[in-house]
Amino acid sequence: MGTVFSFVVRDPSPAVDEALHAAVARLHAIDARFSPYRADSEVGRIAHGEACVDDASPELAEVLERCAEVEQLTDGWFSAYPEGRLDPSGWVKGWAVEQACALLCEAGSTEHCVNGGGDVQSVGGPWRVGVADPFRPGSLAAVLAGRDLVVATSGTAERGAHILDPRTGESAAGLLSLTLVSSGPARLARTDAFATAAFAMGPEQGLAWVERQPSLEALAILPDPAAPKRATSEFLRFSV
Repeated sequence: MGTVFSFVVRDPSPAVDEALHAAVARLHAIDARFSPYRADSEVGRIAHGEACVDDASPELAEVLERCAEVEQLTDGWFSAYPEGRLDPSGWVKGWAVEQACALLCEAGSTEHCVNGGGDVQSVGGPWRVGVADPFRPGSLAAVLAGRDLVVATSGTAERGAHILDPRTGESAAGLLSLTLVSSGPARLARTDAFATAAFAMGPEQGLAWVERQPSLEALAILPDPAAPKRATSEFLRFSV
């Protein structure tokens, strides 16, 4: 998926250890099917015209259905077809983290955290999650704390300007990063997709859109070093 996954487990056991191996295998299987970087993946073959989306596997068909739902909920600011080419990564990475968490939960773990390229789903807690500072590589712009945290960041710190405005095809402008945070029943795949969409909207429209979403708060980092941070009204309840 072009990124790194990591696990923190506070309640190890033989069953959880076995589930960790199963989770890693599941992540590799998801990568093999959905990676846009691999010419032999199902997504890669469709993107290169070697297969047809109408003949997609049930798993890919379900992912595309979820992407279509997010596209509708964000008024078209999220798309599984950036630049007209199939790439559902904006949903798949968070969904892959969810899959890994589910396997650990099924094995009896009630205290763990899975991080996929800075997008985090935690179970139990409390947990502390750092938000990368795009102005200072290796430093943190904020630290979030809570139980059952779901944290998703879209931005330029890890992969550069890779998020496109689906309406223009140009790189999204106005933000260096946008972090969404929630706790409780929220799941990471939708939160991560929402972060991508809100980043593409830009700071004014993006933050206003997040304010209207129940149980979601946002931290935006803008390119202006003199006034780099803006947040939604209840964001501070997660900040330490």
